[in-house]
Amino acid sequence: MSDVVLPTGTQHEVIYEGGEPGPSPDLIIREQRAWVVEVGGGLREYTVGGRPVLDGYPAQRRCTGGRGQVLVPWPNRVRDGRYSFAGSELQLDLSEPAKGNASHGLARWRAWTAAEPTSPGTVRMSHLLHPQPGYPFILELGVEYVLAQDGLTVTLSARNRGREPCPYGAGQHPYLHAGPGGVDGATLHLRAATRLISDERSIPVGREAVVGSPYDFNGPRAIGSLVLDTCFTDLARDGDGIARAILDTGERLLTLWIDEAFRCLMVFSGDTLPPEERRRGLAVEPMTCPPNALQSGEDLVVLEPGETHTARWGIEVA
Repeated sequence: MSDVVLPTGTQHEVIYEGGEPGPSPDLIIREQRAWVVEVGGGLREYTVGGRPVLDGYPAQRRCTGGRGQVLVPWPNRVRDGRYSFAGSELQLDLSEPAKGNASHGLARWRAWTAAEPTSPGTVRMSHLLHPQPGYPFILELGVEYVLAQDGLTVTLSARNRGREPCPYGAGQHPYLHAGPGGVDGATLHLRAATRLISDERSIPVGREAVVGSPYDFNGPRAIGSLVLDTCFTDLARDGDGIARAILDTGERLLTLWIDEAFRCLMVFSGDTLPPEERRRGLAVEPMTCPPNALQSGEDLVVLEPGETHTARWGIEVA
């Protein structure tokens, strides 16, 4: 039926043809393709040389497990959906009722609009978030996806279009494809000093050093059967301010990088997903603030009227 609408709406394909020499004479840059969806403005799939980089999902299915979704105006969870801002007590809808949380923002099931593409390797999505119960603010949201010789770059942006300051946080939820051995057969390298300890509702209740613990990935280390639903903080950064998480699948290296606007990385091994998706990919989620930031205020951005916030992350494949 020609009038059937896909569960994630219109699909936008981004292409980088490659074929030119890379940094060394024997390296040829491979073709890259990504698919961005109307619903949530998320990243459904990304391939390099025809092989999956992300553990995505088909166009005929609704997004599950948050795969590739944009998480704004807060990432992760808000306990009881309640928070205070500028003297007002605010109550969000509980989008995770089993745990009594407001989860992953307000824009991941909304229709986003694609701008006219400037090149086959770029697509920009936008959405105007209007005031609503629990978040009485106006945000002009954007997410731009660019494929180039060095891989995928994603830029999240938000501009306060209202008359008052507003609280803001951002994140995204890609799952790196873990290869034939799944998460259990992959090796992770993520330099961080601390991690958050969370309760049964996935709300932080403390922080601990990771050195010497099962969560110490400051050197490359096999994940094995370790269950990860962990927010890593105090990230080590290179001289350019970039922090990196490197997943060795046994076949190639997938590097997810974040700029300084992203303060933490949430790593999720997918143990609560349906059996056919469980531990198939490793979610490495850039977040500008930790879970429950609307309530705690930790690393929360306050946007003044007219002010814009941007945050960049990307993936390189070797």
